[in-house]
Amino acid sequence: MNQEAQRTLSFDDSDVTRLVYGQRDGHLHIIEEALDVDIGARGRDVNLSGAPTDVDLAADVLDQLYEVAREGYPLGDNDIEQAIRILSHDPHADLTDIFLDTVFVSEHNDVISPRGMAQKHYVESMRQSDIVFGIGPAGTGKTYLAVAMALSYYFKNRIRRIILTRPAVEAGESLGFLPGDLAEKVNPYLRPLYDALYDMMDPEQTEQMIESDTIEIAPLAFMRGRTLEKSFIIFDEAQNATDEQMKMFLTRLGYGSKAVVTGDITQIDLPGHKHSGLVHADEILRGIDGIDFCSFSEVDVVRHSLVQDIIQAYEQAGH
Repeated sequence: MNQEAQRTLSFDDSDVTRLVYGQRDGHLHIIEEALDVDIGARGRDVNLSGAPTDVDLAADVLDQLYEVAREGYPLGDNDIEQAIRILSHDPHADLTDIFLDTVFVSEHNDVISPRGMAQKHYVESMRQSDIVFGIGPAGTGKTYLAVAMALSYYFKNRIRRIILTRPAVEAGESLGFLPGDLAEKVNPYLRPLYDALYDMMDPEQTEQMIESDTIEIAPLAFMRGRTLEKSFIIFDEAQNATDEQMKMFLTRLGYGSKAVVTGDITQIDLPGHKHSGLVHADEILRGIDGIDFCSFSEVDVVRHSLVQDIIQAYEQAGH
């Protein structure tokens, strides 16, 4: 029979403590359920009981969340879940170093920052390297963080334009069979990029920046023959680009520009005889100074908690 451990934590600031506890102790209930511990809170004191390793982890989560909240970070339920996930996989992680690394503050004052060690590395890579590859499953924040970084660079006057691109269709941009003009044909495939922008900025400002060509959202074919200077360029869904398309895109980079390439190599929709340019780039470009590769896994998924379980189940089934 496992011996039960008990610990008591005492915090200094009542206001910060309430932020850590959450409304009606909601944050504490999340920790209790996730780590199978009993938590009793009274004022600034928290009593923990359960298996020794679970109690130690819960205490570390609460201690670090307190430091994060003390710096003014607005803790939400998702932050509590992410904190548990981060420290469960890496006991040496520093939540203040992760959560307080502000990438961008949205129109609604939502703080966009990393939600794990992989995202932290990704953010640092985007700051330090001119070409960054973010490779991993959906829901890991690859595109969202890249858009946030692009907006941050623009509003700090470090670039003049933001360019967002992706293959217009899964199997090589075959748009002719779709109804409407070119914009109408392409729009559905670029919608996720619009969604990220509208989530971070006022719709009117977003539309103004698009109309003035400060933000350009275009299919990959539109990149051919151009030199893109003083721009932040995001190439999304890059697993569905061919070798030739990937080379074409990467050689568009001009003076003062950055490029972020995102994709999921388990979701390649190219015809069988076509080789993914993202896989090829991963094979031949590693080790080049100024190019960085960031890998994500199901552990880094920041969508609904079930998404991580779904991805893992499909991987185990060989899909």
